[in-house]
Amino acid sequence: MDFELSDEQRQIRDEVQRFAENEIRPVATEYDRAEEFPHEVVEKAAEMGLTGANIPLEYGGVGYDTLTNAIIAEELFAADPGIGLSIQSAAFGADALVGFGTEEQKTAYLEPVASGDAIMGTAISEPDTGSDVSSVSTRARKEGDEWVIDGTKMWITNGSVGDYFVVLCETDPEADGRYNGFSQILVEADRDGFEAEKITGKLGIRASDTAELVLNDVRVPESNLVGTRGAGFLQIMQFFDETRTGVAAQGVGIARGAAERALDYAQEREQFGQPISEFQAIQHKLAEMFTEIEAARQLTYKSAWSVDNGDDQLTQLASMAKEKASRVAVEVADEAVQIHGGAGYVDDFDVERFYRDAKITQIYEGTTEIQKNIIARELLGKGMV
Repeated sequence: MDFELSDEQRQIRDEVQRFAENEIRPVATEYDRAEEFPHEVVEKAAEMGLTGANIPLEYGGVGYDTLTNAIIAEELFAADPGIGLSIQSAAFGADALVGFGTEEQKTAYLEPVASGDAIMGTAISEPDTGSDVSSVSTRARKEGDEWVIDGTKMWITNGSVGDYFVVLCETDPEADGRYNGFSQILVEADRDGFEAEKITGKLGIRASDTAELVLNDVRVPESNLVGTRGAGFLQIMQFFDETRTGVAAQGVGIARGAAERALDYAQEREQFGQPISEFQAIQHKLAEMFTEIEAARQLTYKSAWSVDNGDDQLTQLASMAKEKASRVAVEVADEAVQIHGGAGYVDDFDVERFYRDAKITQIYEGTTEIQKNIIARELLGKGMV
């Protein structure tokens, strides 16, 4: 196995690291406190191609592979998870268009995102539907050459700042089979009947926008259907391996960001006449933190490689990577606060924010419990049931 990054990947990593150091870290606390979407930072990231990192070249993006996108995620989230998510999520829903959209849809909707002129999102979860995607109740009915959509979506990233969304709807309620009858439909935010209410008071990733979407007789043209009618659920499932690998990379970044700050603090903070890094208890904490980060990183990289190479262990690896890296993020952030002591309990120090931000990686893109179910299912050869 080759554990070396390519020269291009190292160069990209270094460039993103410099961008994060210069553009994200100085303003991270400000955006977190204000719970404000970092438009200016996202625009600068777009100039580097970061909002189009997973969008193919022919549609204005840079078309990086999954491993390179994981490397980018780690660097952004090690600087600040809220702003990092704001940058990477600008293209939420792009994979659906790349995989199933028409040429007209790809040109119209992907190019503005890659250039930084638009933000998109995916709307799946609902107030009563989280992990059980097949229970989505938002309905879309055909009237002439239009889709008419009614329903409510919850916890939608970019909900109040996005320009358009790929919305999962039930289009064929009489279809046979639990996973049939759902479709993905593009909905522009300026359509009549579309409303977004920003959700505030979140525990973490406060710079990233989250909202509730209400769709009341929203009409969109028939051409806004993404892919095959009735195949929306199965379309979404095809991308979870990639997106869960991405969240694993986020977890590695959060853990690394917290651990690096704890390492710096331990060498600066003095007690009993010496830096606390001289105490074995602190040394052991740091050793365990960085060891767990490296283990999570290697599992994440293997999962990313599997996405790009069609490995038959892909689904199992993606869930393993997400479960492991998200757990490491939470545990390392916890220890980073402990090393800071009382100073880590206030937002004068970044570890307080990392501690809050880490938890979301165990919730979105499938909870930790769902990942364990998937791993067990794959081990037992049960497939999707």
